[in-house]
Amino acid sequence: MRSFYGSHAILTLALIGVFVTDGIKDAFLVLVLAILEISLSVDNAVVNAGVLKNMEPIWQKRFLTWGMLIAVFGMRLVFPVMVVSFATGLSSHDVILLVINSPEQYAYHLHQAHPMIASLGGMFLLMVGLSFMLDETRDVLWIGGIEKRLQSLGKIDAVNTTISLACLLIISTTVSSEIKSTVLLGGIWGIFLYGFVSSLDSLFAVSEDQMSITKTAKRGGLIVFLYLELLDASFSFDGVIGAFAISQKIQIITLGLGIGALYVRSLTIYLVKKGVLDQYIYLEHGAHYAILALAMLMLVSIVHEIPEVITGVTGAVLIGLSLWSSNSYNKQQALLVAPESLKQRYPNLHNNS
Repeated sequence: MRSFYGSHAILTLALIGVFVTDGIKDAFLVLVLAILEISLSVDNAVVNAGVLKNMEPIWQKRFLTWGMLIAVFGMRLVFPVMVVSFATGLSSHDVILLVINSPEQYAYHLHQAHPMIASLGGMFLLMVGLSFMLDETRDVLWIGGIEKRLQSLGKIDAVNTTISLACLLIISTTVSSEIKSTVLLGGIWGIFLYGFVSSLDSLFAVSEDQMSITKTAKRGGLIVFLYLELLDASFSFDGVIGAFAISQKIQIITLGLGIGALYVRSLTIYLVKKGVLDQYIYLEHGAHYAILALAMLMLVSIVHEIPEVITGVTGAVLIGLSLWSSNSYNKQQALLVAPESLKQRYPNLHNNS
């Protein structure tokens, strides 16, 4: 479990530091926030691993180092400030002063910006999930009846964008007129960001005689790195907003969510190094079902408040079911190649197959 050594060390130092400076209550809140972030982002780690396993080792390291700085300070501190600034019309400087001097008011403005945040993040994640489910080149299917029908839809040009826009329009009809334009704008930005990042491969594509393999790999690594950071941002929205229900101290929130994000990154590296996705063939499917569920929950949360625990439990259940299905599949495959003596020794296993 070397992948987690750094995370364990930072968590320990952070808890000791907060305990010394702010007391046991805030130290406990840091731990709670870290657990919240992990529970909301396990499916993120699985999807990240599916992408990261095809990257060069140097980019895997950069994802854990540079990407970590972006995840903690960019997505969980700077990005919410930018959103509040855009939603309220306040300058970034004024919002930062709110963070320092009036965290309660900052939290209020952040909650007021929830419709745009949920719409943007929900549509981005919906595009991610649909792109996986509609991929007609996938050979491994978990829930065949559903996924075969979705794959048949995948033959239609831009069907994932069409479905996403339809969902956005439906949601926009259920909200009040005051936030309708905000919801539509946020959703369109989410779809645009996914389309932009997905098209970067084509934009930067060059023939091998025009560019060295090294430069091509660097560009490819940078594109995937950018995609993973946007994916992380979409997963972080719920955690950032929900964190203010646990603490009003921005330093405690950033530290707790940042440590949680570090554990998620460490889990991603662990999944890649151990080849877990190859061992559990339906795990990636479960993660994308969880992403679709999270996307829908985020969109519904624009109209009705949804507790973070529901989001976390939904993702955990779907991933747990995919692990169970993968394990059952592995047992069946092992039985097919097992000698007859082993089949006779474990008749129950044979019957279950």
